[in-house]
Amino acid sequence: MNDLNAWWAALAGLVIGAAVGFATRRARLCSFGAVEDALVGSDTRRLRVFGLALGIAIAGTQFLVLTGLLDPQATSYVPGALPWIGIALGGVMFGLGMALVGTCAFGSCVRLGSGDLRSLIVLLVFGVTAYVMLRGTLATYRIAFGEAWALAMAHSGQADLPGLIEPFLGLSSRALLAAGIAAILIALAVADMRLRKARRLLAAGVVLGAGVVGGWLATQYLVDEFVQAARPQSLTFVSPVAITLHGLLVDGATLVNFGTGSIVGVILGAFAAARAGDEFRWEAFDDAREMKRHLLGAVLMGAGGVLCGGCTIGQGITAGSLLALSFPLAVVGMILGARLGIAFLVEGRALFFLPASRPSVPRSRLAGGRRSRS
Repeated sequence: MNDLNAWWAALAGLVIGAAVGFATRRARLCSFGAVEDALVGSDTRRLRVFGLALGIAIAGTQFLVLTGLLDPQATSYVPGALPWIGIALGGVMFGLGMALVGTCAFGSCVRLGSGDLRSLIVLLVFGVTAYVMLRGTLATYRIAFGEAWALAMAHSGQADLPGLIEPFLGLSSRALLAAGIAAILIALAVADMRLRKARRLLAAGVVLGAGVVGGWLATQYLVDEFVQAARPQSLTFVSPVAITLHGLLVDGATLVNFGTGSIVGVILGAFAAARAGDEFRWEAFDDAREMKRHLLGAVLMGAGGVLCGGCTIGQGITAGSLLALSFPLAVVGMILGARLGIAFLVEGRALFFLPASRPSVPRSRLAGGRRSRS
């Protein structure tokens, strides 16, 4: 590839990914861990940090939109029709998968940088499954099912919150919505006294939110559209993992892109954080049962992530920063799937409303929690 701008975009992804990987590893910020803390432990601090990241991402991204620096419809998150069934089902599948693995695709990159070889296997299986769903043998079925029932945005032609509201109000609501939602999310984070004392967590939220804004800028202005047709994108860890794996196996030239750069950056940033904190440890599966659980979770995350159009970062923050309608559908689905997984793994129930039995997996072995020998 002779496109120098693509190399700059890849470098931007590397830098942004490294900053995010370092900050989240130092803070032990994990999306599944945040959900588990809130649902099981009634501790919303890490969830509020993700809210802080989303608030910052919304403020920065909507500023870009309002000033004409970013067109939401040029992205993949604001289509003219919303494939709501695929997004909702994919979200549940992804949530259940990350419960089985103990973290999401982004968290697997962070763990890999910390020496967790289980995450290497998870990412390989996750990437293969995602590619099969994205461009492989299951792509036809995904399109026929996941995108067949799409809700057309008849009034505005764009599946985002302003596009849903403005036709009925008859005036522009984007600035007011962005300011209000961002202010509420940021206030919920800084209002927590315990969280204000957790500087690493707050810093991780700020870096993650700013990283999403930086991703939009990098892919909007560092890629020459006359040389390489590409949509603006930001941090997400579903299709980039699949495309990176394909590039490693088939066509190395396709590795020069923002997504691959951000994946490598997250791994390197997490590695630097783990080494700086003397926390780098080689880890592997304890037994066949644990490996089977991770493999099944990786398959569910790969298939579900493609169906719903992103991961906890891609839909949870990147799509959310655009006020996309896919964001609440995907996030609610992921939380429901995670809750089902927690009920089964921690409480020994197939569904969370059934009576509990003996736990099959200790809670410390799930999300973000450190293993005893770490």
